[in-house]
Amino acid sequence: MTVAGDRDWFRRRTFSSEQFGVDALAERKDASGTTVSVVLPTRNEAATVGAMVEAVASLAGTLVDELVVVDGGSTDGTPTIAADAGARVHDDSHILPQYGPTLGKGDALWRGLSVTSGDIVVYVDADIRNPDARFVWGLLGPLLSNPAVQLVKGFYDRPLEVRGVVDRAGGGRVTELMARPLLNLFWPELAGLVQPLAGEYAGRRDLLEAVPFFTGYGVELGLLVDTLDRVGLDAIAQVDLGERIHRNQVLADLSVMAYAIAKVALRRLCDERRATLADALPKGYTQFGRNEQGRITEERRDVAVFERPPLGSVGRGGG
Repeated sequence: MTVAGDRDWFRRRTFSSEQFGVDALAERKDASGTTVSVVLPTRNEAATVGAMVEAVASLAGTLVDELVVVDGGSTDGTPTIAADAGARVHDDSHILPQYGPTLGKGDALWRGLSVTSGDIVVYVDADIRNPDARFVWGLLGPLLSNPAVQLVKGFYDRPLEVRGVVDRAGGGRVTELMARPLLNLFWPELAGLVQPLAGEYAGRRDLLEAVPFFTGYGVELGLLVDTLDRVGLDAIAQVDLGERIHRNQVLADLSVMAYAIAKVALRRLCDERRATLADALPKGYTQFGRNEQGRITEERRDVAVFERPPLGSVGRGGG
């Protein structure tokens, strides 16, 4: 694809949530008979999950038919708070248990898909500190307005606070240092996505059930690459959702996320015969810290990445 082609996609498939109104979208939804499910993956999000669920629940009866929280063993009361706020809560370990323990975020999203029924499924992270129903209806805009669009990614400003100083666009460090370079190098068609790793996105069930989900933090990159391969760039759109304030992770955890994303990219490059692997990808990841005596210590973390099969080949889950 040429640079001009990329720019043409950006012009045609980039929207702002301000372009869409809830009432107009509800009319389109009703006229088409489309149903919408919203899935929030959670793990110890008691501080934010209630307000986020309430924001989504405010669209019940107009744009949202089903609101599900998939919880990964929270110990801080997250499931109770979510249920009280209006969500149906599932313990992720009870969904498709034949696949073993849930292995991170991507696995939770895949299992959550199996306990919903909407024609469109919206994924929203639960750690958002500025909850707004816009994170749902903004994503629905292109899907309800254009039947050719099958996957919509959100993007936004992501403030980063370091030692009391706020950088209004300092978030998204893994995006800038890992995901964006990989996309520009190997999938330049996707380089026009502002936030390729955004946790807020929506897709048509027919697509989501036809593609695999990677476990862990590589899920978003995998979904983009597989969607591009299956239905083409023009089926992908993106929407400006304004600003997203959330809990920023420490650098060591971001490093592990980047490693998982790199593993997913390498796996797909191998599948496309653009790279080869002499041996299986290692799951161990080496980092360094200091002990109480101030001495440097080696730390090994398991970062296993598995590929869950397309849900359409599996069936529904329990839980």
